[in-house]
Amino acid sequence: MFVVVLLATFLSILFGYYKWIYQYWQRKNLPFVPPQIPYGNLTSPFRRKEHVGVSMQKIYNDMKEKKWKHGGLFFITSPVYFVADVDYVKNVMAKDFQHFVDRGFYYNEKTDALSAYLFAIGGPKWRNLRTKLTPTFTSGKMKMMFQTLVDCEANLEEKMALEYEKKQPIDVKEILGCFTTDIIGSCAFGLDCKTFQHENSPFRVYGKEVFASTTYRIVKATFANTFPDLSRSLGIVVTPKDITAFFMKVVKDTVNYREKNSYTRKDFMQLLIDIKNNKLVEEDGYKFDGKTLTIEEVAAQCFVFFLAGFETSSTTMTFALYELSKHKHIQDKLRDEITTVLAKHNGKITYESIQDMKYMNQVIDETLRKYPPIPFLTRKCVKDYKVPDEDVVIEKGTMVIIPVLGIHYDKEFYPDPEKFDPERFTEENKRLRHQYAHIPFGEGPRICIGMRFGLMQTKVGLASLLSKYEFSVSSKTQEPLKAQPKSFVLAAEGEIWLDAQKVA
Repeated sequence: MFVVVLLATFLSILFGYYKWIYQYWQRKNLPFVPPQIPYGNLTSPFRRKEHVGVSMQKIYNDMKEKKWKHGGLFFITSPVYFVADVDYVKNVMAKDFQHFVDRGFYYNEKTDALSAYLFAIGGPKWRNLRTKLTPTFTSGKMKMMFQTLVDCEANLEEKMALEYEKKQPIDVKEILGCFTTDIIGSCAFGLDCKTFQHENSPFRVYGKEVFASTTYRIVKATFANTFPDLSRSLGIVVTPKDITAFFMKVVKDTVNYREKNSYTRKDFMQLLIDIKNNKLVEEDGYKFDGKTLTIEEVAAQCFVFFLAGFETSSTTMTFALYELSKHKHIQDKLRDEITTVLAKHNGKITYESIQDMKYMNQVIDETLRKYPPIPFLTRKCVKDYKVPDEDVVIEKGTMVIIPVLGIHYDKEFYPDPEKFDPERFTEENKRLRHQYAHIPFGEGPRICIGMRFGLMQTKVGLASLLSKYEFSVSSKTQEPLKAQPKSFVLAAEGEIWLDAQKVA
């Protein structure tokens, strides 16, 4: 009886706490989407049937229909500020950035070294590291790394030729995943991953494992991001131990080899080693605060470069080829541009040649509109913020959601948003549209630092394949495409099979 009374008392207190918390936005005089106990406006991780980004898109559409510029949500018991107006998005991401410096991602340097990468960390630590790394991603440094990148194109060409000879549908997602894994392995770690030659290449295996979100990992990550301080005190680790062990060993071995043998290479790893050893000069744009990088910080940046570089670019190329396969006239127009431009550069893919492919940019921009790899962005309010022209104050510590997918499908900016139309991204059409209506890489001071590199490898991959093959969608591809419900990035569920024919 005592246990029953104790349990009933606990549940009553818990229920009362939820009811009080769920009146938070009402007390703030902000419209909000009614939450459900116990997950708030989130779907239970145990029965998630759609990607969180798609859920955020639905909330965005609902708010737009009600003509809300912003509104409140709840992730479990945490109040979340949801931005539904692009001017407010601009305020959060750029104009009033000092209030929203952090992303609000969980990281723990002590127990989970790889989690403390540039994308996740915040405050002065983020600012100092961003300042150190920014010159690494200038156009000059990209040009320097280009040959290392394009050397991997030969493996893609060889693998594609082998697959073509089989006269069977091609799993383009797998091929492009191997291609970008080889590129990142080479540029970030200075290693030949041989992903095409070896089906169980460690980089490919661990790359897949990183993005293989199980229910257990989703629950742990959700808890850690919702209660970061408690999670740090508990020492919660979100990066699986075998992944940490693999990447830490690869980085330490590579750094030790290069330092002991005075070996240098034009890649991202070398730039990090030079920052670690304070060897870069201010004339190159680097500014130093007297602190260098630890080996753990080098590993964390290599890790996020690997994560952000291989999956997002391979996914973007996959979706681009899928859409081009469904729209032959667009595919032909892009192939004509590729052929014309390459002819001016002795038939070779060079840094200069891919810069000349203007229609290629439009195709990629439209692909990123329909399939943004990160379908919603987060910020964390670091000091109380009064919303302009509103009687609403967002309190310090509040998570902020920016619904990228919702904005990208808004009919106000993109009539017939389901249609794939690269003409939306002519220079004239871009000027007529709000700057924050297309934000696949984010915007403001926390815009994706690797944007240039990601676009560069995407252009190389598409130029290589489309210059030699014409693609069409195979009947093996399950349509309409659906997003993987448990994936971090917006990726298609199942394989995308394409038929290929050699270009005459």
